[in-house]
Amino acid sequence: MTRREILLLLLLSAIWGGSFLFIKVGVDELEPSVVALSRVAIGALVLLPLLLSRGGLGSLRSYIVPLVVLAMFNNALPFWLFGFAEQSISSGLTAVIQGAAPLFTVLLATRMDRTQRVTGVRLVGICLGFVGVVALVGLQSGGDLVAALAVVGVALCYAFSVLFAGRTMRGLAAVHVSFGQLGCATLILLPLGFAQRPDAVPSGTVLLAMLALGALGSGVAYLLYFSLIASAGASRAILVTYLVPALALIYGAVLLDEEVTISSLIGLGLILTGTALATGVARFRAASLAR
Repeated sequence: MTRREILLLLLLSAIWGGSFLFIKVGVDELEPSVVALSRVAIGALVLLPLLLSRGGLGSLRSYIVPLVVLAMFNNALPFWLFGFAEQSISSGLTAVIQGAAPLFTVLLATRMDRTQRVTGVRLVGICLGFVGVVALVGLQSGGDLVAALAVVGVALCYAFSVLFAGRTMRGLAAVHVSFGQLGCATLILLPLGFAQRPDAVPSGTVLLAMLALGALGSGVAYLLYFSLIASAGASRAILVTYLVPALALIYGAVLLDEEVTISSLIGLGLILTGTALATGVARFRAASLAR
């Protein structure tokens, strides 16, 4: 990966690492469907001015079907599952479990996109990163099994989506893909979200959390994400899900005064090392030192 791609990966991780905190705040007062609808609708509105300045909706017409598929499996379903899960388990555990997405991506790539198969040192890195995720899962206690399985479903959705987007969205700019999927996801979630709307106006804290979740966690983040897919490839872009749990731990310690143990630091180290190997950062650094 280039330095630009690594920077995109880190920035995206920082944004999505905070999204789990915002979801947790939201589901304290809102139904998961309302949280998911708020996220995609606000994200689409944030991107609309940029879309209009880049040619409008015309280029989306020939991509309607793949955009609907992407909206379902990359937005509507996983966002609802996140909200459902965080009603029962912590935001940190949710972030950790979805870190399995790169492993599922490797498995699905053998069927969906053989050009994204991972071998050699990169495969070792992915396995090492997954060991780190398992180590962090071991720190959690009392998690709800159904909620945990829901997050595993999110990881599968993300693995499928990143490969699907890599194959079907190559001719479409990142802003068009981002707006297209968020717009379609808004229409998908609208009936359920409207039916489960709150009776009273949510608190200011929840409203601010939903604004940040939609504007940053969807609008800005997906611009970065699809730019990364187009530049670095699906199997590297999905590695953001390894860094997100690490950032979620840091946010939890700084903002929620959560304890950071030796075991959590070991797990974090394994994740970062695995990501470095899987993205080629470690080899890039070694080559630079050799020169």
